[in-house]
Amino acid sequence: MKLLGKVMYKGTAYQGWQRQPDAPTIEEKIENILSLILNRDIGICGSGRTDAGVHARGQCFHFEVNSDIDINKLRYSCNQLLPSDIHIVSLSRVADDFHARFSAKEKHYSYNVCFGENNPFTNEFCYHFLRPIDIELFISAIKEFYGTHCFQNFTSKEADEKNFVRSVRVEISREDNNVRVDFFGDGFMKYMIRFMIGTAIAIGEKREKIDFIREHLQDKKPREIVRYKAPSEGLILEEVKY
Repeated sequence: MKLLGKVMYKGTAYQGWQRQPDAPTIEEKIENILSLILNRDIGICGSGRTDAGVHARGQCFHFEVNSDIDINKLRYSCNQLLPSDIHIVSLSRVADDFHARFSAKEKHYSYNVCFGENNPFTNEFCYHFLRPIDIELFISAIKEFYGTHCFQNFTSKEADEKNFVRSVRVEISREDNNVRVDFFGDGFMKYMIRFMIGTAIAIGEKREKIDFIREHLQDKKPREIVRYKAPSEGLILEEVKY
């Protein structure tokens, strides 16, 4: 029987989602607890990888169990044993051909930027940007990413994608000096959102002009990776839609 899990976590203390040798990760914690409860090795497959320090409200993963398992009891037992910064929101049965990554239709991320003084109560979930900046210019720059573009220059240089084209929808909300940017898309490459935010901040600081984004969204070779990358703490995986 295949199960779909939905998990929320605070990524501050972890080196990302994917299991790594000698480093704490979300995947490792969940696999270890499931293996302990079910008394056999359990491997899970996530909808995608989140980087070190990135959080999630709606990360999804699948795994297989015996058909006689009590799903509600399994979720309860997991949450009793998992660290307090990881919580299984739901477990549900899915079709045998379901895949947490390849069955996904859309992903929703948010990025929070606080322009102004540091707030100790939010600094793990928000990028506190302390230098002077034109916030309206930052917002205008973010809007340039809306639509279907080639994002080859807004991902890691190691990325070996066959297709760098992605369709992105952007929603922006502002309350005083706090800006939340919601990104919706069919897929996001490594560091893609952090490069977009970092580049928009550089434009808001007037270190670059807004044409910088337009030029780097063109499909030209060789690739010219942008050098502005926002930190991980402001990024949250909100939802995966199937």
